Amino acid sequence: MAFRYLARRRPIPPLALGALTAGVLLLPQSTLHAEAPPEEHLARKPIYENLASLRQSPKPQPTTPTEQHSTSSPTPTDRLASEIRKARLFIHAHSLAAEHRINTFMSSVLHTERAFTHTIASLAPPPSTHERVMPGALYVLVAAMTGSIISRNRNILLRAATPFAVGLGAAWIVLPYTMRNVAELVWTYEERVPVVAINHMRVRGAVEEGWRQARVHGEGAKRWGDEMVREGREKVEGWVRKER
Repeated sequence: MAFRYLARRRPIPPLALGALTAGVLLLPQSTLHAEAPPEEHLARKPIYENLASLRQSPKPQPTTPTEQHSTSSPTPTDRLASEIRKARLFIHAHSLAAEHRINTFMSSVLHTERAFTHTIASLAPPPSTHERVMPGALYVLVAAMTGSIISRNRNILLRAATPFAVGLGAAWIVLPYTMRNVAELVWTYEERVPVVAINHMRVRGAVEEGWRQARVHGEGAKRWGDEMVREGREKVEGWVRKER
């Protein structure tokens, strides 16, 4: 039905169509804005006097709670927390220092104990020598007491030197390997003091030279005694032959 109605309508007259087309072409073209006009129109025709200043003024930034808290003075709770923190740091630092000192002291004690045990163990004779320390030490003690008894009626110098000399000689005879280890240990300590080491070397050289001279003279005396005995025996044998 609608199609038939439209088909039956009259066509638009040519005069009206030409007037409509001319009106569309001659009217100025302008854009219709549904919202605010562009800035150039506002700059040419401002509605308010301070509109430009309103557009250029920066927006105020909201202050954060941290800035507000920093500007305010500390509360008693904050001051108490700060004092507690200082006390904890003080106690922690002193406890660490005390722990370090205790560790250092214990390390030095253990090092000293280890060095002492190693030194005592190094003085023992090797097992291959079959040298027994305990019986030898008793013999050395008896020899020192004997020297003290011998020199009891002498002056104080002999009473002090005789037991030491007799005991030292007995130790070198009974415990030679142990005394050698002791002498090496004493020499390591003497090397730390050059004056003592030099004097020790001098005394040792003099003692060794005296011992060598004593051995030489002893051998000479032994040969002289053997010759005297041999000559006496020959004389006795000659007398016996003459009597026969």
